[in-house]
Amino acid sequence: MNVKDHAESDDVLEFWFPEGHSLRVAPEKHLAHWRWRMQGGANTEIIARFADLTERAAQGDLDHWAMNPHGRLALIVILDQFSRSVWRDDARAFEQDPRALALVTEGLSNGHFAALETPWFQIVYGLPLGHCEGPDHLQRIDRLITLREDIAATAPIPLRAIYSSLVDQAREVRQIISTFGRHPHRNDMLNRTSTAAEETYIAKGQFPHEKAFRRNSDTGS
Repeated sequence: MNVKDHAESDDVLEFWFPEGHSLRVAPEKHLAHWRWRMQGGANTEIIARFADLTERAAQGDLDHWAMNPHGRLALIVILDQFSRSVWRDDARAFEQDPRALALVTEGLSNGHFAALETPWFQIVYGLPLGHCEGPDHLQRIDRLITLREDIAATAPIPLRAIYSSLVDQAREVRQIISTFGRHPHRNDMLNRTSTAAEETYIAKGQFPHEKAFRRNSDTGS
């Protein structure tokens, strides 16, 4: 990576992780950052600042970022998260999932995941394991649950309730995939016909990704 690449990847990480690298972050502030990240609070700024970068990543022009752990993480953030903002309500939002998953899988085996210093880096790194649909989805979610259990167990004590709730969320996602074999809330966007059971599930609107971080930060319930 050249100087420009480092600057761009650092910009992505500094934006997406206001906590930075310090493990000394207040739980309520950290929870607010998670809500901002995962419940759409960043959408407008992502589109304004990172739409061009997201397009370049989707075209494969930033693949060389994956040569180091933080560059790989930044690329995963773009492909797995920024894509969902830039192409919101469009099937293209999910087209990058297989590439993001490949980056995760490789990074789990080459030491890049282990090199990440904070639990928030590691949680975001693992998201494609649950997001990317496919025949091995349940096995990947089982791996995600194990990763999250390890992250929760080693997170700073004041933050452990937050990360324990993310273990619960992954288990809820597993139940959805076990039942339907896919993420039914995407069906309309992907022009897929919903089954009767999926229609009932969608009508309830109780999607695990939308319930995350609405739980009480002290109890994780």
